Amino acid sequence: MKIFKFIGLVLITILFSCKTVNKHQTSVKIETKRPNFLFVLVDDQSPLDLQVYNAKSILETPNISKLAEEGIVFDQARHMGSMNGAVCTPSRHMIMSGRTVWHLPRSAEFQKDTTVNEIDEQTIGAVFNRAGYKTMRTCKKGNSYPNANKQFTVVKDATKRGGTEETGSAWHAKQVLTYLNDREKTQDDDPFFIYFGFSHPHDTRNGTPELLDKYGAINHKDKNSIPPLNEKQPQLPENYLEAHPFFHGHPELRDEERVSGVWKNRDENTIRNELGREFACSENVDIQLGKVLKKLEETGELENTYIIYTADHGMAIGRHGLQGKQNLYEHTWRVPFIVKGPGLVSGKRVDGNMYLLDVLPTLCDLAGIEIPSTVEGKSIVPVLKGEQDVVRDVMYGVYAGGTKPGMRTVKKGDWKLIKYDVMDGAVRETQLFNLAENPNEYLPEHHRSGDMETNLADNPKYAEKLAEMEAELLTQMIAHDDPYRLWNQPQIE
Repeated sequence: MKIFKFIGLVLITILFSCKTVNKHQTSVKIETKRPNFLFVLVDDQSPLDLQVYNAKSILETPNISKLAEEGIVFDQARHMGSMNGAVCTPSRHMIMSGRTVWHLPRSAEFQKDTTVNEIDEQTIGAVFNRAGYKTMRTCKKGNSYPNANKQFTVVKDATKRGGTEETGSAWHAKQVLTYLNDREKTQDDDPFFIYFGFSHPHDTRNGTPELLDKYGAINHKDKNSIPPLNEKQPQLPENYLEAHPFFHGHPELRDEERVSGVWKNRDENTIRNELGREFACSENVDIQLGKVLKKLEETGELENTYIIYTADHGMAIGRHGLQGKQNLYEHTWRVPFIVKGPGLVSGKRVDGNMYLLDVLPTLCDLAGIEIPSTVEGKSIVPVLKGEQDVVRDVMYGVYAGGTKPGMRTVKKGDWKLIKYDVMDGAVRETQLFNLAENPNEYLPEHHRSGDMETNLADNPKYAEKLAEMEAELLTQMIAHDDPYRLWNQPQIE
């Protein structure tokens, strides 16, 4: 009898031990794997080029559209601005560091000045390296933040704006695919952060032959002629003008005067052809993005990867009679911004009121990483989770790359103010728009019929609103340590 009791006790002990092991094994299996990140940055793309933001656009980007359908689209995402003509440079500094436009290292303004700055090691690559992520970067070379770029473990940077596999966007995709293939071969299961940057659709917009043909465009090179019209080309933008009504204040600006194929021309043929080239390059970006997304799906990584799609700033290309990125109209101040990832809802649109400098704190928040104390941006995770619709009520923008003080803008609710103080005071202009009634920021030169489809700054009915927005602009300039003041503002003592 004692033997049977002993055997029973042993069996109970073994059974209890097995249950304990199984319980432990279960806890191991349900342990959450840290998320991966694919941050996609394109160069010079207006959100209005994409069907996600403009239903009338003929640009086909099925992968970007699918991201939008499966993720969250931000309608009010912007870059904060620039203090030089290469708007890309401070914009990318803000992305990498989470700092506001007037609090960036000197290399944001003086590109060759790579003096070590305390925030260099508080940028995306360094932050994610310290957190145990494997980091990789491919992007254009130059016009960026060199001391931050080199923090990534694997760096494959080169400027690729050609129309072939080796000279265009496919090259950047190849670098990411090679990196993912290497991870697969070595069975690397550490979380990754990939900064997937493109050199297009920035000029010179040399698309692939088949995509140029699709959009009826040619790589026009003759200054003494204009390109032919083609029925396959995009139509002129709704707010197209043959010339901006006053000088933008940046003499001999490359984007407005020396872009190959456009130069100073603003005729219909030139603008429609250049939009065709832009669309050809943007669709190729979409194709290359599709290759990487497919690879992530094949390796089982896609469902655990946050994908962020954006651009460093928008572009004019004929809108308001402008060509480049050195203005503060919506087509250029706004950027596309789409987020998809684990735990996020699908098919949602939000305002957000975010800047690109909010990227770093958001990435840290999603990864469970402490946000560096040097960061001045805000995490948009509360918006992603549906806890709020915006992260700030007022947005401020600057362009001071030409004659000073330059351009300033402020947006609050549906109202937007733009002011110009350039050419040593020779050009001083004020624009007031209600974006709900005038989303294209039509000017008197557009000859629209709606009472509010124009600049309202000189309309006495809106004098009170103008004064309110003027006061808000000054408040934002002071809050962001803007080193300049406009002609009708109290001057800095």
